Amino acid sequence: MKTLLLGDVCPTTVTAPLFKEKNISELFNDVVSIFNDKDFIFANLECALTDHDVAIKKFGPSLKAPKETAEVLKTLGVRCCGLSNNHVFDYGIQGINDTLSALANVGIDVTGFGNNYEDSRRNYTLEQNGEKICIIAVCEHEYSYALEDRMGSRPYDEYDTIEDIRNAKATHDRVIVIYHGGKEFCQYPSPRLYKLCHAMARNGADVILCQHSHCIGSYEKYNGCHILYGQGNFHFVMPHKLKVWNTALAVEYDTEKNEISFIPLKSNEHGISLALGEEKNEIMSEFEYRNGTLINGEWRNGWHDFCESQKDNYLKVISRACLPESTEKNNGMFSHFLDCEAHTDVWRELFPSYNLTNEKQNGEDQ
Repeated sequence: MKTLLLGDVCPTTVTAPLFKEKNISELFNDVVSIFNDKDFIFANLECALTDHDVAIKKFGPSLKAPKETAEVLKTLGVRCCGLSNNHVFDYGIQGINDTLSALANVGIDVTGFGNNYEDSRRNYTLEQNGEKICIIAVCEHEYSYALEDRMGSRPYDEYDTIEDIRNAKATHDRVIVIYHGGKEFCQYPSPRLYKLCHAMARNGADVILCQHSHCIGSYEKYNGCHILYGQGNFHFVMPHKLKVWNTALAVEYDTEKNEISFIPLKSNEHGISLALGEEKNEIMSEFEYRNGTLINGEWRNGWHDFCESQKDNYLKVISRACLPESTEKNNGMFSHFLDCEAHTDVWRELFPSYNLTNEKQNGEDQ
């Protein structure tokens, strides 16, 4: 089965009018060619499709888009949208109900969302051409995620997710994991994410795509599993953002042959297009370099250097919390950083415990 797996989709102030007009040629340009001859197309919908104006309480932007976005995705051939991310619940119950209705009305399936935690763990199964494929979409703990008594996105759980993957592999030919997590703008995995993806691979995952970082990361094949630590956005056009925001990889995966290929994309003023020529060569050359660091171990230096570049922000959050004069916002940001795995990954890198810095058996201090 030939599948196309896409990263984050979120109409912005620049592109929302074009989505509302369903102006596919302006929005997607020559990218429409990659949708041809595909048996199945998946995309992560990183916003609510709603006119509702009351956002939930959170840090960071609240994202929503015109309901016509669903029609655009349907026209392109998207069959299933992943809703396991940190923005799909930005406009609360009304917003998610509008989103589910908009997608259902055009016949797009969804996965990674449920009425409560247990309900959110329902896998998506695709049976076609004599194959049985499972998609498991999970997200880190950064808003939107389901609770035992509240609807939400399917959260990654260090025990349940591994079990879900193992059980799925017992009854499916292929298991594709969409993992919405990792540190934003970091092109290398954290040690935790690296170890986690290896564990998911050993327990039956055939493909693992890490999204959410908004940039192209690095790739390796481990235990027969294709692991991409950072796919980048698919359609999330913000020209003023960093360069890494405006490039991405579309993923073609042949489920029968277990073969994967990457199509580099770039954002322009009003949409996206294929990266060609020198731009393509530059994107793929940098990608191949980072892939090599997963082999020689240099990725750990890349991760550490990124964390050091973020140190001032983390010091600010820590130093302003849990004091007599701390505001609700100060303490709320602190608890948010504790809740989210990607933030705690950075904390651990920046502030190693004595156990990690004490002398080792050879007597050398680290």
